[in-house]
Amino acid sequence: MKKFLLWTLAFIITLCAAYYQRKTGPTYPKRVNIMLNGSACELKLTRSIGLDERSQIKLNVNDTSIKAVAWYKRFQSEDKYQPASFKYKVYPVHSFVMNRIFKMTKEKGLFADIPAQPAAGKLQYYIEITDSKGTQTILREEPVVVRFKGGIPGYILLPHILIMFIAMFFSTAAGLLAMAKVPSYKKYGAWTLGLLFAGGAILGPLVQKFAFGELWTGIPFGWDLTDNKTLIALIFWIIAVIMNRKKEKPLYTVLAAFVLLLIFSIPHSLFGSQLNYTTGQVTQGLILAFFMGIKKNS
Repeated sequence: MKKFLLWTLAFIITLCAAYYQRKTGPTYPKRVNIMLNGSACELKLTRSIGLDERSQIKLNVNDTSIKAVAWYKRFQSEDKYQPASFKYKVYPVHSFVMNRIFKMTKEKGLFADIPAQPAAGKLQYYIEITDSKGTQTILREEPVVVRFKGGIPGYILLPHILIMFIAMFFSTAAGLLAMAKVPSYKKYGAWTLGLLFAGGAILGPLVQKFAFGELWTGIPFGWDLTDNKTLIALIFWIIAVIMNRKKEKPLYTVLAAFVLLLIFSIPHSLFGSQLNYTTGQVTQGLILAFFMGIKKNS
């Protein structure tokens, strides 16, 4: 009974961490609440576009009387903002999952065409939207940033996501079992390390390569937060497994589980790969923003 409760708690904690990461991640649509024609509306503004997708910003607005313009430029550049008008369009959805499970066969709303960027390139934009009450400007002072990425094959992306989720689940379970002094924590700790290596050290770099053209942008080559999170988690779990090989030292397992849960709760792709338009090289957003800040203040 105790094991069942611990495994149930581990699953709940893992789900909560995954949900938090998804909701706060910088690649998922930015949600903005506004009033349109006297009714409350939540806009979901695009922040990630695949190079195999339509290079468009979408507004989930079905009212054809609404007029809107996206003003965009290259991220952190001295370019002047350029306009892109939204037009109401309907696109067919070709997806077995969306068609059969979610019963979604069409995608409709307001769409604005923007110029596609190379992998890891970014545009920043804000919206001007007009209804019967007048025109309002949205996020001009804090523009939305949209990052472009290469297409990732499903046979790599799906196993990566699934394995990393299971690794987090086993890690949390191993930590809870270690706290309760249940001997099987050692077995699940070893499983966690194996899954982390497969999902993070093998499939992770492949995802990065397809998306941004680089296998590894973490230490010692860069400061990509996603890569470095994986590296830190692996180091702690390697130590935990080694320390528990001959004797039971649950404290190391508890620490490794806590560290993995903590760092994988950090939004995915935060401070991720970014194209430097001046050099043409892919760097990391954190480093680029840091040095640009120094330049502006000097």
